[in-house]
Amino acid sequence: MSESDLPERGFDTAVPTDTHAVQAAGRRRAGKRRSGCLPMVLVVILFCAIVAFLARGAISDVKDMFAGPEDYPGPGSGEVTVVVDPGQSVRSIGNELKELDVVASSDAFVDAASAEGSPVIQAATYVLKKKMKAADAVTFLADPANAGSGNTVTVPEGARVGQIVETIVKKTDFTEKQLTALLDKPARIGLPAEAGGNPEGYLYPATYEITDRTTPRSLLSEMVAQTAAAEADLGIEAAAQSLGLTAHEVITVASILEYEANRGPDYPKVARVIYNRLDDGMALQLDSTVSYVSKRKGDVWTTASERDSDSLYNTYKHTGLPPGPIGSPGGETIEAALNPAEGNWLYFVPDFEKGTTLFTADYDEHLRNAEKAKEYCRTHEEC
Repeated sequence: MSESDLPERGFDTAVPTDTHAVQAAGRRRAGKRRSGCLPMVLVVILFCAIVAFLARGAISDVKDMFAGPEDYPGPGSGEVTVVVDPGQSVRSIGNELKELDVVASSDAFVDAASAEGSPVIQAATYVLKKKMKAADAVTFLADPANAGSGNTVTVPEGARVGQIVETIVKKTDFTEKQLTALLDKPARIGLPAEAGGNPEGYLYPATYEITDRTTPRSLLSEMVAQTAAAEADLGIEAAAQSLGLTAHEVITVASILEYEANRGPDYPKVARVIYNRLDDGMALQLDSTVSYVSKRKGDVWTTASERDSDSLYNTYKHTGLPPGPIGSPGGETIEAALNPAEGNWLYFVPDFEKGTTLFTADYDEHLRNAEKAKEYCRTHEEC
């Protein structure tokens, strides 16, 4: 054992020769033992305190895990106007209510809606309180009697400029002359340069509140601004570049999806067909773009005469995308245009009987699917 390994008493080498000296030495050693225990006691106490603190934190965390999403006790106070758009999801409504401080969290609203069996919330303007209990907010929005608070204009997905003007004229005191004058000078309503002076596709489908301060210009400007906001939220510029497209071309594809597919799951698949055809240099051959020019209504088909048009929107005669959108796409179709499904399909046709769409890469199979669809339409009015 080295000298450094010797215990502390090894330094006390002189052995006392008298009683007082022995007693004094004993007191010194006892004093040392007492002073050595005190720090140890403090360490133990501090350790126990830390453990207790951490335990309380852990228990609190566990409680938080099982407490559910943050929610206000209600009933709330004040007033806030909320506009629910056509096709808006429960999650999206919850996010908006959270931003407006109507509910404490979007999760609480979604959970409350699920507990109520996911009730239908119609597109309209509502006046709610701030800091409401999520379940109370769901109950209020699900009651049709509370819908329509205030005057609104609703632009549905796929609506075209002419249809939007008609709707505004019916729902407001604005005249067609006022609206068309603004649309003819799109810089006054903030139309982006990418639109090339054509507002088609850039009047975003949503519900807009009409107040005493609303003017024709402010209303149309708000619609254009909503499109810009949707593009920003979806990161359309960067996503379009990854597809080898411009933002304007993505809006154009999305507008086509509004007319060529009849349900959400089919949008990304139709987008893939469009991109596959573009990649192969094939004509898109879309009846939707042809009927946009001919203004055909009533069915999804076009005639040989319509398909003989020289318009650049005639995708039977001209390859590539048409010059611009054929209507106002909503967020769902824009997202589908940015995120096409994976597949080798080149053809698609509606399956009216099952309410879906048939996709194939085989032309003969496509002809059979198309004939089946036409046969169904000869005996049914819905197509």
